[in-house]
Amino acid sequence: METPTSIQEQIQRLIAFRQEIYSKVFVQRRDALMDTLDALLSTGSFPSFAMLSQSERFQRQWPSLYDAVEEGRINEDALRTLLVRQLPQQGICVFPLDGSSWPRPRAQVLEDRQYVYQASSAVNGGTVTIGYPYSWLDWCAEPHSSWALPIDVRRIPSHQTAQEVGAEQVRELARLRADTPHGLDIVAADGKYGNARFLRQVHGLPIGVVTRFRKDRVLYRPAPPASGPRRGRPRKHGAPFRFRDPTTWGPPDKVLELEDEQHGRVRLERWNGLHERRAPDLVYDVVRASIHQERSDPLEAIWLSWLPPVSLPPDIPVTAETIWRAYVNRWPVEPGIQFCKEGLSWTRPRFQRAERGDLWTCLVILALWVLYLARQWRILHCPGRSSRHA
Repeated sequence: METPTSIQEQIQRLIAFRQEIYSKVFVQRRDALMDTLDALLSTGSFPSFAMLSQSERFQRQWPSLYDAVEEGRINEDALRTLLVRQLPQQGICVFPLDGSSWPRPRAQVLEDRQYVYQASSAVNGGTVTIGYPYSWLDWCAEPHSSWALPIDVRRIPSHQTAQEVGAEQVRELARLRADTPHGLDIVAADGKYGNARFLRQVHGLPIGVVTRFRKDRVLYRPAPPASGPRRGRPRKHGAPFRFRDPTTWGPPDKVLELEDEQHGRVRLERWNGLHERRAPDLVYDVVRASIHQERSDPLEAIWLSWLPPVSLPPDIPVTAETIWRAYVNRWPVEPGIQFCKEGLSWTRPRFQRAERGDLWTCLVILALWVLYLARQWRILHCPGRSSRHA
């Protein structure tokens, strides 16, 4: 969808967005769901779920608030289709893939709870609790801002891994974006996705994938061609490429140095055609990004993998800078999730069924999108909204 150029066009876009929510996304208990969404938008953070019924935007009796989450039903396919239609049709779009948890340690009757990570201010930087893990696929709407808008958020069941659910989300995004030949979509993921188990599942899609690698990885170059007759199975691996051993790197295929306002001087080195030992048929490029800043403890270099799409737009060259910027531009996903928790109270309600939590998650996603579409003229007032989302 093209970006509106006037206030009137933006208002019409927001009206059309809300009308499609009501007519296509909300399937059952539409009025109660719409009132709950409006109450969330006008209230923001709340001490308890029941307080939403006291909002001036909630025009029904208070039991309708619980009817909305207990009896309401949302068409998630229509929701994803609606959100994807809001994306630009040209240029580079970055989609961070990350995870977050909804702690439910005291809800012993809930099914399929798991051990999940919970961020904490403790000395070790985190703790483990019991709850539900969720996989978030967002869109970074504006460079150098904290707007990360969810495209697809799914609860991870215990019989699947975060990599499997994340790959499903990426494949669904590729299907919904199949009619955008003039744009380049890049999924940017952190270290837990930097392995062949995930990359193999998203290989061959019209979407590029950037993942971060651990610093102790060992990859391999292509096997050298056979010289003369030899017995046995052909070699699958060439010389090893050890991240911790610079003597195994060899000269990079490309070197790029640039000055960045935020990061200072950046040196990017790129090696093409590497693979893992367990996946010799899965070939990707590796970028080493080292940042030089005048500080006593300089940052360590990071390693990134680049799995290109099946076809690249002719007018969008993919350089080492494109790969590196796609990864560093994924950072809004973390403040975006934090805003959903604090500003929109994503994990505050204590529902008695996991499916109700999934429905509430969809309402939080829609609330964040409405705030984004209304950001230019401040139609909406959300007391729980941080200043960076104003």
